[in-house]
Amino acid sequence: MRCLIIDDEASSRSRLKRLLKSYDDIAIVGEAEDGVAGLEAILQQSPDLVFLDIEMPQLTGIQMLRALPRSSATPLVIFITGYDEHALAAFEANALAYLLKPVEEERLSATIDRARLLITNTHDRQAEAENLRSVVAQRRAPLDRIVGKKRDRFYLLRPDEILFFSAEDGLVKAHSLKESYTVDLPLNDLESDLSSRQFFRANRAALINLNRIREIQPYFRSSYVILMADAENTQLQVSERQAKELRSRVPGL
Repeated sequence: MRCLIIDDEASSRSRLKRLLKSYDDIAIVGEAEDGVAGLEAILQQSPDLVFLDIEMPQLTGIQMLRALPRSSATPLVIFITGYDEHALAAFEANALAYLLKPVEEERLSATIDRARLLITNTHDRQAEAENLRSVVAQRRAPLDRIVGKKRDRFYLLRPDEILFFSAEDGLVKAHSLKESYTVDLPLNDLESDLSSRQFFRANRAALINLNRIREIQPYFRSSYVILMADAENTQLQVSERQAKELRSRVPGL
């Protein structure tokens, strides 16, 4: 099994690597100290198994998995956590494999035995991947970082630096002042998760940051055209359905 270790604590990675050396059928193909580097490592190495820390700065393990491109294969994931037993009830209820820090040899052995069985059974492995994706979707939280991809690199973007999101031909892009990035989340999810911030769904294909608007112009049938504050003065049309919502969000309009 090709395995990857993603954990922000160097001591935790070192301990796990030492314990895994005793397994002849496990090859450690890489390690990462944060979620962004972890995403890149998963895409580059295509591991069978990932040991993933839950709590990491900037991008948690769950957020990292949510940002994993849907077109990529989902590896088996064993969560590493310092949570107490009460907090782990959610993991056990969803049959997710986990290891408590510091990792103990007996628990690690049992978890790897489980991974071996899943690796050799295609049906069970697919079911495991679907369960993981379902749990990740259920544990959504307000986004304080957006993972954007550009030229096979991942970047952490603050919502306030994004002028607008656009959707075209099945791709969602986040547009900052000078760059655009591919985002592996649908506009509906972004709209929901950014609801506490100043983002507005102008139409089916555009979600805009109200704080980054340059100008709002009247348009056909009491609707509007929005000019964004980028170098191109990008114009985004507000649908008739959303015009009333815009007026409620922008006093005096």
